[in-house]
Amino acid sequence: MSQDLWNEQPSGESKPSGDKEWQLIEKLLMQQNKESRRARRWGVFFKLLTFCYLFVILFLFTLPNWVGESGPSMGGSHTALVDINGVISDQDVANADTIVTGLRNAFEDENTQGVILRINSPGGSPVQSGYVYDEIMRLKGLYPATKVYAVISDIGASGAYYIAAAADEIYADKASLVGSIGVISSSFGFVDTMEKLGVERRVFTAGESKAFLDPFSPMKEADKEFWQGVLSVTHKQFIEQVKKGRGDRLTSNDKVFSGLIWTGEQALEIGLIDGLGSTGFVAREVIGEENIVDFSLKRTPFEEFADRLGIAAASTLANKFGVGANTPQFK
Repeated sequence: MSQDLWNEQPSGESKPSGDKEWQLIEKLLMQQNKESRRARRWGVFFKLLTFCYLFVILFLFTLPNWVGESGPSMGGSHTALVDINGVISDQDVANADTIVTGLRNAFEDENTQGVILRINSPGGSPVQSGYVYDEIMRLKGLYPATKVYAVISDIGASGAYYIAAAADEIYADKASLVGSIGVISSSFGFVDTMEKLGVERRVFTAGESKAFLDPFSPMKEADKEFWQGVLSVTHKQFIEQVKKGRGDRLTSNDKVFSGLIWTGEQALEIGLIDGLGSTGFVAREVIGEENIVDFSLKRTPFEEFADRLGIAAASTLANKFGVGANTPQFK
């Protein structure tokens, strides 16, 4: 033969050499196709597994927390509890909307024998504190038979005490920190630092006092006097609300409204609180109902994570550019 198209086999039979090659190619293609189908199946499986995993995580994060829900299903007579924990701010857990919702649910429950505000807070926003104070006063008017008691644990200072002053009675531990009836606003000045670094500040405003709290510009005496006036007015509002809530129980001590903070034992002497006791003590001995139901509005872990993520980003930008650093605070 001119071309070796046929090869002699051990059996003596002759077959085209191309058959083996095609069989091998066909076998490889089938194997590759089989592997591709297997890979696709595993890919679909893992995608479904990932989807199920994310769905379960999302479900767990958004699972409603039934503790604190209102309604007669709470079961029998009880003392209602609402927590005020941490800094009082519209961006934190202790914000007016959350606290007020818990208070409304507590007052509206027909089985509530009394409401306890359990406070552990250094203070915060005067606006948020004012919202809660006003709502407590409104609810007391709507439900005159339901008394409100503030119980301070570790600390109930400044804006937290502002809220406590709306209660019918205030209790604390002998070592609790109570008071700090004052207003503070603080920031930094970087004018000299910028001069040493050779950095030029460029800021454009419409309104001669628009940038009066800019930490990168010199503080004018007129701006300082104006801002001090703002703080003084806010402090006056704070004092008026405390006097309204505490009445003649306050002593004539001229240091009461100075911003100082006292222990629970000292606070009792000057009329800032009415007695020494814990949440359990007040429920059992004062209200007369030791069965406590927590009406505090709870956020899901997913909401807290999302909020903290957004707040962290906003706070970083605010701190970087000196925005919001001078907001008056009850601290």
